[in-house]
Amino acid sequence: MSYPTPHIAARPEDFAKTVLMPGDPKRSRFVAETYLKDPVLVNDVRGVQGYTGEYNGKRVSVMASGMGIPSIGIYSYELYNFFGVENIIRIGSAGAISEQLQLRDIVIGMGACTNSAFASQFSLPGTFAPIASFDLASAAVQKAREMGVRHKVGNILSADTFYDDDKDALDKWKRMGVLAVEMESAGLYLNAARAGKNALCICTISDLIYDPGVQCTPEERQVSFNDMMKIALEIAQ
Repeated sequence: MSYPTPHIAARPEDFAKTVLMPGDPKRSRFVAETYLKDPVLVNDVRGVQGYTGEYNGKRVSVMASGMGIPSIGIYSYELYNFFGVENIIRIGSAGAISEQLQLRDIVIGMGACTNSAFASQFSLPGTFAPIASFDLASAAVQKAREMGVRHKVGNILSADTFYDDDKDALDKWKRMGVLAVEMESAGLYLNAARAGKNALCICTISDLIYDPGVQCTPEERQVSFNDMMKIALEIAQ
């Protein structure tokens, strides 16, 4: 059987219109096995697990993106342009820059600043501001309020560098009011804009950048960020 892309061994009809997208394939499996009814593995190329099942009567998919803008750039582009996906909701971890954030708080990324050159491919005559879908973002905020979950809404930073030689870089973003740093959302938002589709990043704070001793374990990142997962599942369209 031939498939639309070399990275996703599935048929377009195998995916729901909304895909939840964690970075970690193990988190993808956890969401599927914990929350979806009758989940079916629809992709496992390179171990990037994708599942489709039902949540409260809605058909929903979840598939990992891997780490960084280049990786989520490939998977989101293919899902939007070859598989008929309309909405991608990133569910990931982030490091807190803002002192207003605590461990396991939820950050809803209204916009995604970045030090990546990903947008240069579009040859725009200026600087594009990658932003989330308003409908998805407003739905996530409402659901977080209903659940009584601590959350902040604002700008996040999608960094190409986990280890940065510029030791003052995050201080500069902090002064601009950026809440947290992760590595994928700007690429997702840019691909969504170009495809005319919808995207949102919902992140759980896994560590405090300015307090290195406060952080979640890798296992906790995989299986304990349940509020973020429930919000994303509830707003899936």
